[in-house]
Amino acid sequence: MRCYFGSFNQPAPGNDDHKKLVCFAIPEAGISFKAPFSGEELHTEYASLLTLMEFVELNAKIFNGKNLHLFNNNLDLISQVNQKAACLFEYSQLLSKALDFKNKFSFTLDWVPREDNPAVRSLFD
Repeated sequence: MRCYFGSFNQPAPGNDDHKKLVCFAIPEAGISFKAPFSGEELHTEYASLLTLMEFVELNAKIFNGKNLHLFNNNLDLISQVNQKAACLFEYSQLLSKALDFKNKFSFTLDWVPREDNPAVRSLFD
């Protein structure tokens, strides 16, 4: 099952503490999620991944027996989760949680161009 996640800068002025959105989409299941978040870009990307994985964990019936193929457009995050690059200390706990989920669900994580990522394109259409 293909799952997409990412972060998005809200276009409208609003609360400075929550200008970003954590987002994920699972088109095959008709699922799309977004929520305000406060954090830097990579922090928000990790939050999106962890939110998606918590959703998978809580909704096991939807995902049981299916191979999870995750997609994101942030090469830093992808390299870190795929253990091809080191991460900064400030993200080490987030990476550890992501790797725990990766071991639990055996997902793959690959790159997708931002314009092809349904989690972050056309959010307000």
